[in-house]
Amino acid sequence: MTDVNRRSVLKVALGGAGLAAFPTAALARGATPAAAAPHRGPDLVGVGDTSITLEFDDRLRSRVALKGVDITRFDAGEALLLGDRTIDEFAYGGHRTRGTRHPRHGAGVRVTLWGESATGVRKTVELTSFRRLTGMIVMKVTYTNGTGSPLAVTGWRSGAHELLESPAGFYTFSGTTYEDRRDWVQPMTDGFVQRNSLGMDASDYGGGTPVASVWRPGAGLSVGHVEPVARMLRLPVRRTAGGASLAVEGDTPVTLEPGRHLSTDTTFLTALPGDHFVPLQRYRDYMGDVGLRAPEAPGPALEPMWCAWGYERDFTVEQVVATLPKVREVGLKWAVLDDGWQTNEGDWQLDPRKFPRGAADMRAFTRRIRDAGLRPRLWWAPLAADPGSDLYENHSDMLLLDREGNKQRVSWWDAWTLCPAYRPTVDYFVGQVKEFIGDWGYEGLKIDGQHLNAVTPCYNPAHGHARPEESTEGLARFWKAVYEAAHEANRDAVVELCPCGTAFAFHNLPHVDQYPSSDPLSSYQVRTKGKTMKALMGRGSSYSGDHVELSDGGDDFASSYGVGAVLSTKFTYPAGPDESIVLTPEREALWRRWLDLYEQNMLTTGEYRGELYDIGFDKPEAHAVAKGAALHYAFYAQRWDGAVELRGLGRGRYRLTDPFSGTPLGTVDARHNTVKLAFERFQLVVAEPIG
Repeated sequence: MTDVNRRSVLKVALGGAGLAAFPTAALARGATPAAAAPHRGPDLVGVGDTSITLEFDDRLRSRVALKGVDITRFDAGEALLLGDRTIDEFAYGGHRTRGTRHPRHGAGVRVTLWGESATGVRKTVELTSFRRLTGMIVMKVTYTNGTGSPLAVTGWRSGAHELLESPAGFYTFSGTTYEDRRDWVQPMTDGFVQRNSLGMDASDYGGGTPVASVWRPGAGLSVGHVEPVARMLRLPVRRTAGGASLAVEGDTPVTLEPGRHLSTDTTFLTALPGDHFVPLQRYRDYMGDVGLRAPEAPGPALEPMWCAWGYERDFTVEQVVATLPKVREVGLKWAVLDDGWQTNEGDWQLDPRKFPRGAADMRAFTRRIRDAGLRPRLWWAPLAADPGSDLYENHSDMLLLDREGNKQRVSWWDAWTLCPAYRPTVDYFVGQVKEFIGDWGYEGLKIDGQHLNAVTPCYNPAHGHARPEESTEGLARFWKAVYEAAHEANRDAVVELCPCGTAFAFHNLPHVDQYPSSDPLSSYQVRTKGKTMKALMGRGSSYSGDHVELSDGGDDFASSYGVGAVLSTKFTYPAGPDESIVLTPEREALWRRWLDLYEQNMLTTGEYRGELYDIGFDKPEAHAVAKGAALHYAFYAQRWDGAVELRGLGRGRYRLTDPFSGTPLGTVDARHNTVKLAFERFQLVVAEPIG
């Protein structure tokens, strides 16, 4: 390869099957190509898929193309931030390309480019593409201070691009947490902006999955980081005058001395058609290669649940036990004892008013659940200590303290957060898990609390952390210890993690058996969280729609069923503190109908086909689950009367049925795959091969 002259472009074609770098036809410095114009340069050099293409100009700005069509202009994709000054223009210095083979990711190609700013800062960009990760580029950037003077660096930016304007508008997915528990998937209206910090949005809300996406019909961009531990970065997205922008930003200040290097976290960029589902699959596949993958859920994790939370904290043991026969009759398999069994959050001792004989009464209680034909599960909120608890009074060394020495408040319980990277903290809660499952006889844990998703860096001097960030990175290891303790006590135990309303922190999830929709605010959240978790965790994992009483109308089992989620309810019977969730005869008939359908088809064991429909732009909203040779479709709209397309069909003809009503809906094949539907709220369709 020869150097690229200043009036030409370096085209780097990175895709799932290979990468090549080569000069193309001249392009005037700073010229802006027409939006969505196909490339007309020479054929790409190299082999395999060229789903994503990056072109670098002589200032090392980059342009993204999807299948040969430009979807961005030339953007300053990587930059060094110096307070109110940004270094984002670098004169091209050279590049090299070589094949690579990663022991887990497999075969790929790596291209390294470098250039220098007018002030003497050198930028080196290392880009890697792997054959099995179509449309994904992995990037690491290093900045070297050649200015001769110290640089007060305030941060860096990578993967910064603006997806070009579309008349249809844009949607975005954010995997980061907000205290207001907003939708993970949103339309990008005029003026839309989200900072998307992976740090703490509040003292007990933070973290998430380090991925952000923006997309329009047919094209989308996603960015994130692929570090093996949690990082407190930002993934800002913004609706702009020219489209929709996104980036990855780090903001840890550092003084960069002359001759010294600063390397960014390893980030990625994808360019793919459709919504956020396939980019999340690419992220999942990459992280799975480095050992961060969802465990295969034990069989009990797919069984529908009843939770005693309908009786709230002031439940009586008699209320719960009296409800168990009805729970079993309706078709549920789990009985979850929720908040209120304990004296406080921290000590987790049994409330003597409910269990006067202590552990003996609790063991008798779990036996009564099993005698009713159900599995017992226990609610628990570790890593918190109430003021006045023995844990707080006698083990204050466990507290997580911020830079100023302040405790971190858990708002719901008015408790304080404990450090998950401090060995005595880990040992204390692992001991509780062994007691709950090994002694009391519980077969699962419902672990609850927004503070369980992420924590701030810890400055407690008692912990001896080498870096304050050890607490942030150590939270996943805490969950690993809990998970292993539960499964050592009972091989088929189910560990459910419900970090109330947060966007699930991906690095915690490999140590969890079940992921609920976590206090959804709407049926839309049940479905969009379901699509997201199916992408992140893959087939064989367990996603629960959470209590159906939290859905639209309090009865929308359809939203859980249609995305292949486990069904769950917190009804009370024959009475309870909230009359709206008492199981009336009408509700019981409906609950039985859904649970029978769930048991009949077990879509939780199928393959969720999230790539078939765009959650933002396809109307009506559509989901599909493949189970055996059949495809199960679910459509949602307030009201719909018109044709829908049944995507993903194979060869031959299919017989269509509404499984909820049993009504036949005709036949289709892959070429003639539309059917006219008229419905309110939801419509289910099963397509079964004929013959």
